Amino acid sequence: MRMLLKVTLPVEAANNAVKSGTMPKLMEQFMADLKPEASYFLPENGKRTMFIFFDLKDPSQIPEIVEPLFMELNAAVELTPAMSADDLRKGLQAAHAKYGRRG
Repeated sequence: MRMLLKVTLPVEAANNAVKSGTMPKLMEQFMADLKPEASYFLPENGKRTMFIFFDLKDPSQIPEIVEPLFMELNAAVELTPAMSADDLRKGLQAAHAKYGRRG
């Protein structure tokens, strides 16, 4: 299932990771392991924030994906199911088939 992973990094923890040189290594390994479909990095509410779209094959992968973010960066993490335009089209067709004929 396609997921949106939103990661918010506390300023102090992220600053320390940048200063120590661990941030680039951590991010390189994280992205290599996750193999995201797309990823975006931006400041949000004064904190470093990442939006990463990836395929979650099984919910049991969640701890393996997010624990390094918690442990190494003290990150706040949110996971949200996401759809492509094709997924939405298919879902709307199914919804119409189920509910569209109702008065």
